[in-house]
Amino acid sequence: MRRFRGRSPFAFLFARTQREQYLEQYVLREHRRGRPVAEVLDDPYVRNRSTPAERARLLERPEIVSALGEETVRELKRLQGAAHVPRTRPAVEEPT
Repeated sequence: MRRFRGRSPFAFLFARTQREQYLEQYVLREHRRGRPVAEVLDDPYVRNRSTPAERARLLERPEIVSALGEETVRELKRLQGAAHVPRTRPAVEEPT
């Protein structure tokens, strides 16, 4: 019988792939540079390396949520439910 020392035998089910780690690092780095997260998630780099489900799972990670803020994550989830995430920031109307 094989023994698992210090690890759960089911740890592999929750392990992140290297690709997921790179995507997480990219999203956090670009957000720190001042880019909106919706824009970063729509980057060709992110879209070519992940499925919509994988991008949605990124928004569930505690590291991402704490870095971006819970309110931002709620808004992104709402936008992902829409048919398309906008590439640019929406126009801001000036009060008259």
